[in-house]
Formats: sequence, C-alpha cells, structure tokens
Amino acid sequence: MRITKYLLLFICGLFLAGQTGWGAERSYVTDSFKVTLRTGPSIQNKIVMMLRSGQPVEVLEAKDNWSHVRLARRNDEIEGWVLTRYLIKRLPWELQAGALLKENDQLKKRLVLVEKKWREAAGKERRTAEELAATSRALTGLKRKYEALEKGAADYLKLKTSYDKTKAELIRSRKKVSDLSRENDILISSQRNKWFGMGALVLLCGLLIGLIMGRYQKKKKSTILI
Repeated sequence: MRITKYLLLFICGLFLAGQTGWGAERSYVTDSFKVTLRTGPSIQNKIVMMLRSGQPVEVLEAKDNWSHVRLARRNDEIEGWVLTRYLIKRLPWELQAGALLKENDQLKKRLVLVEKKWREAAGKERRTAEELAATSRALTGLKRKYEALEKGAADYLKLKTSYDKTKAELIRSRKKVSDLSRENDILISSQRNKWFGMGALVLLCGLLIGLIMGRYQKKKKSTILI
C-alpha cells in the first residue's frame, strides 16, 4: 500500500514537472541591463551567472517577485531564479534594432541586385528597340525595293508583250518580204525569158526579112536584065 502511494506521488511529480516544462513561455532579459541568475528566489542565494540584455529565457514558474527560468547553452541547460521585473515579453529594442539593421542590409543588397537587373533589362530593352528600329528601316527599304521591282515587272511585262507583238510582226514582214523577193525573182526570170524570146523572135524576123529581101532583089535584077 505504501509502495503504491509513493508510486502515485512519483507519477504526479513527473506530471507536474512535465506541465511546468510544457507551460514555459519565452521571455527576454530587459534592455540595457545585466541581471543575476541565482540558485533561488532571493538575493541571498548564490549567483549562478550574469544574464546579458536581450538574452532569451524560458519562464518555468513565478514566485512572488521572482521567476524560475531556464536557458540553453551550447552543451547543457541552466536553470535559476531572476527578478521578474527584469524580464519582458517583447523582443528587446536592441535586438529589434539589430534585426532591422540586418533586414535593412539585406534589402540594400536586394536593391542593388534589382537595380543591376533593371539596368541590364533597360540595356536589353534599348538594344531591342534599336534592333527593332533597324529591322523596321530594313523592312521599309525592302518594301520599296519590292514595289520598284513590282513596277519594273509590270513595265517588263508590257515591254515583253510589245516585244512579242513586234517580233511577230517582224516575222510576218520577213515572210512577206521573202515571198515578195521570191515572186520578184520569178518575175525577173520570167521577164528575162520573155525579153530573150522577143529578142530571138526579132532576130528571126530580121533574118526572114533579110532572106525575103535578098530574094526579092535577085528577082528584080533578073527582070531588069531580061
């Protein structure tokens, strides 16, 4: 029975100890102070260490004007008592200022990076605008060349049509000249033959007339002699 009683007391003690740890809240040593951490809730108790301003502690319990606190170090945890008036719930101004300065430095670095990226983007935008303007000018020049080529092509088509028409007329004229030349050659040949025939006929007539006149003269002489 006694063992059971002690066991129940031990379990209750563990439960209360656990409750005390679970209910611990974060507090900070007040600004611009170094306060003593003692072994008990009295200034007669031995000093464990000095707590610097802004050092975080966990409040395990409060008793009168004292608070039972725990703080973590590199390899172990230290518990002790400190006057409650030296603890504050908020983050100390010094730590807040340090955090703000750190955040400000980070923002400055980010601002420098943003400005650098902005300058790079502005440079790229300027180069892009220049390339766009150059491309636009090239496109305008190409459009003018195309319009000139299109006009030249239209003039070429007209000229080609006129050339083809003139060429066809020239072919017809050459054919006509060739036909006329051939007819002229035939006509000249015919005229030559005609004149040659007429000359031969005249010569033949002359010969016949000469023969007739010769015979007539002979007969006339014969008649005169008789």
